[in-house]
Amino acid sequence: MQIGNGKPPKVCQGLEALAGERISDAGIGEIAAAHDDMVRHYRKGDLIQYYRGNRAIHEAIVVAAENPALTGLYASVTARIRRARYVTPMTPQRWAFAVKEHEAILNALQRRDGAGLSHILRAHLRHKREEVLQAGFAETEGSDLALRIA
Repeated sequence: MQIGNGKPPKVCQGLEALAGERISDAGIGEIAAAHDDMVRHYRKGDLIQYYRGNRAIHEAIVVAAENPALTGLYASVTARIRRARYVTPMTPQRWAFAVKEHEAILNALQRRDGAGLSHILRAHLRHKREEVLQAGFAETEGSDLALRIA
């Protein structure tokens, strides 16, 4: 099944960036704890648990904005692309880079740097989109991306 024409990943980028700019203090603490847990799985080499932690962080960013409409829209969009987004194989170099991106995301959240956070989240999700394409979970259609979910 193909999903969209590149719009769901771009929508996720925008929704996460918007949510990150409106995040609560309590949410930042929860995201920091989830980040620590994700890094622990990274250090153990447990990719499956890392992916679960990664997903928890991205979802927590949206939930912490405390906007039910935003959370509902995000859940709807991500349900359509979840498999491709979180089961894409990663090289050790890409995995290390993804962890560094998450460290930058957390740092921007803690500094309340909305513009910086938006930039980092958009780049992070764009990199994931490129991985999905390279792993064969997607096809290019013109300049857009269409995700294939088997």
